[in-house]
Amino acid sequence: MKHHDQVADAFGTTAAAYLTSAVHATGADLQELARQVAATPGAVVLDLGCGAGHVSFAVAPGAQSVVAYDIAEPMLATVAGAARERGLDNIRTQQGPAEKLPFADASFDWVLSRMSAHHWHGVPAALAEVRRVLKPGGRVLFVDIAGADHPLLDTHIQAIELLRDGSHIRDYRADEWIALFEGAGFQAKVKSRWRLPLEFDAWVKRMRTPPERVVAIKSMWNNAPDEVRQYFAVQEDGSFELDALMIEAS
Repeated sequence: MKHHDQVADAFGTTAAAYLTSAVHATGADLQELARQVAATPGAVVLDLGCGAGHVSFAVAPGAQSVVAYDIAEPMLATVAGAARERGLDNIRTQQGPAEKLPFADASFDWVLSRMSAHHWHGVPAALAEVRRVLKPGGRVLFVDIAGADHPLLDTHIQAIELLRDGSHIRDYRADEWIALFEGAGFQAKVKSRWRLPLEFDAWVKRMRTPPERVVAIKSMWNNAPDEVRQYFAVQEDGSFELDALMIEAS
């Protein structure tokens, strides 16, 4: 199975869980995305790797139109259904990978992405496409889990993410994000950073992580060095905290 198929499969079967996940459905970052879009008159928005559609739902009331774009068809069906229920008729869905966007040059005022890019097969190709479809003067806001600056911490978090979700590729560090955006011709900066607490059982259930992988994650946490456990605030039940960041680019 190719990686793109693995992502589509992983998130196709978990769409409903992501729609109702409090971690995904709430947050100051969503409010910030909505505020930024609402300040742009007649904003045409691309929600890239939209998942269950939380960004689309947050920004649609202040936008002219939103395209919710994702590789997993069942996610898009979930988004379309929820948009209808919420009366958000300015959201339309489109299926495809981040690396190949089926849109004309200079189509969007905003390209937004939240908690998706760590699954993308080719971030440089995706960012080149983002630049192509962005209007002159258009803006980009990406939110994602951040890799850790120290290699010891980074190795642990990447391993735990991969055990939980076989479609995970990489949580990029802030400096990697800046370099990736600059490589695609953007000016980029870290707009904000925060900690995201994750309740262990809900975290693995949402992804339908196989039992043997759950055991492996718990074993990794239990046997991690003290400084790793402290940094990620690992609790007795395996719950922990991740770093998240918002990157702004233009």
